[in-house]
Amino acid sequence: MEFPIINLEKVNGDERKATMDMIKDACENWGFFELVNHGIPVEVMDTVERLTKEHYKKSMEQRFKELVASNGLVNASAEVNDVDWECTFHLKHLPDSNISELPDLEEEYRKVMKDFALRLEKLAEDLLDLLCENLGLEKGYLKKAFYGARGPTFGTKVANYPPCPKPELIKGLRAHTDAGGIILLFQDDRVSGLQLLKDDEWIDVPPMPHSIVVNLGDQLEVITNGKYKSVLHRVIAQTDGTRMSIASFYNPGSDAVIYPAPELVEEAQEKTQVYPKFVFEDYMKLYSALKFQAKEPRFEAMKAVSTWDPIATA
Repeated sequence: MEFPIINLEKVNGDERKATMDMIKDACENWGFFELVNHGIPVEVMDTVERLTKEHYKKSMEQRFKELVASNGLVNASAEVNDVDWECTFHLKHLPDSNISELPDLEEEYRKVMKDFALRLEKLAEDLLDLLCENLGLEKGYLKKAFYGARGPTFGTKVANYPPCPKPELIKGLRAHTDAGGIILLFQDDRVSGLQLLKDDEWIDVPPMPHSIVVNLGDQLEVITNGKYKSVLHRVIAQTDGTRMSIASFYNPGSDAVIYPAPELVEEAQEKTQVYPKFVFEDYMKLYSALKFQAKEPRFEAMKAVSTWDPIATA
């Protein structure tokens, strides 16, 4: 069972159909894939990685050690189910940026992360159009579905996973599906830890230099009427090395109304599956309290609070 690795530049050549088929299979059967030759220069990625690791060492490492000590995690004797072994901060890009407001960021780092975010935003939108093509939706459908009044929400979670003395008791990040749309991850190419659940088995997402890992969030499951599914994933803490993770989330706008694409409702074979119609912000309020629980009850809960009739698949 090989994790899907897709050479994105092949969508522009003779191997376009085979590459699109690989993307289709990855979306339908994995919920994850890894991109190489995605168009973001390696020099940009190397600079992002260097500055992210320098920032962690300078501004975050000591604070993380103090936090861990104060929570008693170093001496944990039983499985920890309410805390993750990660050190994070969040950048907002769209509809409004907070990069200039965050303390402790060097000016060069701010500039580099702004540039990186613009490149990721374009890549996310290009990928959404490839998904539209595979789904038989008109070009731009998914971007429009995400739009809302002020466009999509786009932000980045910068995380470091330091060495953990008891990885058998503490997860780097507990298992969850992502709430939003399409997620683009630049992960450490030396320290592993990310895993996804496939066929009841935890599969490693392989660290590769200069790749971008893509996974699908809950909103794409709803819009595709279950044709594509968000997938449980987690981060295993390691005893050696600090793992860097830069995950950028291209999500619907807070007021975007999310529901299955009518074309995909009409062609669905399953008669009983029903996805709700809801405002993305309402889903996020629910998700924030239930992130580490199964997604299906979240969808059911949205049906209960929705002011619209659910959209049936038949």
